[in-house]
Amino acid sequence: MPASIRDVAREAGVSLGTASTYLNAPERVGPETARRIQKAIDELGYIRNEAARQLRAGHSRMLAMLSMELRNPFFGEVAEVIEQRATDFGLFLMLLYGHGDVDRDRRYVDLAVQKQVYGMILASGSATPDVLDLLDRHRVPTVLMDGRADRDGFASVAIDDVTGARRAVEHLIEQGCKRIAVIGGEATLPQIQERVLGAEQAAAGRRGVTLEIVPTKERTVEAGRDAGDELVRRSARRRPDGVFAINDLIAVGLLQSLVISAGWRIPQDVALVGYDDIDFASSSVVPLSTVRRPRDIFGWAAVDFVRELARAKVPGPPRHVEIQPELIVRASSRRH
Repeated sequence: MPASIRDVAREAGVSLGTASTYLNAPERVGPETARRIQKAIDELGYIRNEAARQLRAGHSRMLAMLSMELRNPFFGEVAEVIEQRATDFGLFLMLLYGHGDVDRDRRYVDLAVQKQVYGMILASGSATPDVLDLLDRHRVPTVLMDGRADRDGFASVAIDDVTGARRAVEHLIEQGCKRIAVIGGEATLPQIQERVLGAEQAAAGRRGVTLEIVPTKERTVEAGRDAGDELVRRSARRRPDGVFAINDLIAVGLLQSLVISAGWRIPQDVALVGYDDIDFASSSVVPLSTVRRPRDIFGWAAVDFVRELARAKVPGPPRHVEIQPELIVRASSRRH
């Protein structure tokens, strides 16, 4: 006969309520008690009837995250933080990759609703009106990442990208750059638009400083290499002496094109700053100056907001937290 939760409680020497609390909210159980209960579960081979638990609770223990930017390592790193934080609370992460396809996003959210997910995290432009309407209708606790919630019962977490980009371009100007290019701009994503705005604020009113927006179709290493190849083909007087790449992937592509292919000296010929501080930034061919977005705080805040929304009896007004980025100066831009 399969082991029951009563068997687990008896084996661990705890009450039935404590054993049940450990299964549903492990953070509420002390570490020594949690160790005994988990040991009893392992030894008895206890398998929880998740279908019955979900029927009683009205939701699963699955936390869903929908993103269109998983090619950017930053979001993979944030997803890892979210998974670790979710595990602390007895939740499991279901990662959905929409590829920027609105119809696919809607189908994924439909699936999440059918699975009665505990909550939903929408990252990087996936919070379309249709998706938000569906989640609102089914009262799914929802947190927007890189956005701002404007509906009751929703919350949002964002990085202050205007400030981050402004600091990056101000740094380039402090290093003596006069012809600055922002590469990867003019995208429809609000956070990209905010980075362009921050760059424009930094250059505004600076005597002798010009700012050029160089759009790219993608925000990938390949797009950065293509943009670098275009800069190399320019005449000397049309080349920038400072570049702010809209993310680190584009910056890495620029380094590959300008340093490896064209033999430019970084930062002497052109100073370069990226954005995100992905793991590879510090070990690239020239260590990359970048704007660090604190992924730990970003991920923790998203999960904690979902839990607050899930425990609220009545939907409250939208909540928002904005996290400050940090400029990390390395060899790619340090002239002085």
